[in-house]
Amino acid sequence: MKAFTRRALGALPRPSLPLPSLPASVLPPLPRPPSGALIRASVLELLVLAGHALLYPTGLTQERRAVPGPPGVPPSAEPSGAGKPRGAAAPGSRGSGTRALPTEAAGPAPRTPSRLRLPAPASGPDRPPVLLLHGFIDNRSVFVLLRRSLRRHGHHQVEALNYSPLTCDIRSAAAALAERVEEICERTGRARIDVVGHSLGGLIARYYVQRLGGHARVRTLVTLGTPHSGTTAAPWLSAHPIVRQMRPDSPVIEELSAPAPECATRFVCFWSDLDQVVLPPATARIEHPDLAVVNIRVSGIGHLALPVHGAVAEEILRALDAPEANTDAGEAGSVA
Repeated sequence: MKAFTRRALGALPRPSLPLPSLPASVLPPLPRPPSGALIRASVLELLVLAGHALLYPTGLTQERRAVPGPPGVPPSAEPSGAGKPRGAAAPGSRGSGTRALPTEAAGPAPRTPSRLRLPAPASGPDRPPVLLLHGFIDNRSVFVLLRRSLRRHGHHQVEALNYSPLTCDIRSAAAALAERVEEICERTGRARIDVVGHSLGGLIARYYVQRLGGHARVRTLVTLGTPHSGTTAAPWLSAHPIVRQMRPDSPVIEELSAPAPECATRFVCFWSDLDQVVLPPATARIEHPDLAVVNIRVSGIGHLALPVHGAVAEEILRALDAPEANTDAGEAGSVA
């Protein structure tokens, strides 16, 4: 009887009850593990930061103004009278391009087909003065290694400018830079100089060159990790006015995108694909139809290592020593 009842009940249709709808999973995707290159670059950034922290007090004050001496002799640090500027160099041709750093910093430099080929060394006095400009909340001590490399390769007139840590406006900092450049040209008797700027320093120098007529005084502007198109990093620092000016939608960035057909300065922009300060990293490139630009991609190092890395220093030397007519293009590539 029980078996019959079970068979009878099994033949009857079972009622279908509506099941409660369960919410879809809203768990965030797991973050990707950092690559080996990113880990190595992060370790290098920490080492550079620690070393720079030790050197930082040595660069708090402005350095003494140097004047050139006889040919082949490093300049003295005593003030001197002014000289009349010499004739300005002819402006270079325009264009844009990208090239990469050599994979090895040691040994003989590889022969590169790029137009930034390193020419035969010239005597120190025949090279224009070089002015170094640091980044945000920094000072001239960041250029200790780069300055030594420049002087070792014949650039005896190398100076660094400390702009005030209280600077809150890129335009006013660029105006102060203009005064310093005029003073250098008058003191050294040169019509044009070269400028190397790290991070914010490169943006200040570009504003001076492009918006304040500095192209008449600056032959070559080298920028290292400069947010030419703005950066989205560190949004919590937006309370600082100069940080807001480095945002992609700031009026300063918009001014730099304006036409500049008269600008004769050549630009060499180093940008790192592992830069964690300039985000996205490619915004450290210059993409402007009126400017003569070479964009150089650096792989394997971060933002802080750009002014101290040996391979970057070698490429800066190539850029500063290259004839103006040979810097209108580069080659694409990457460095592991």
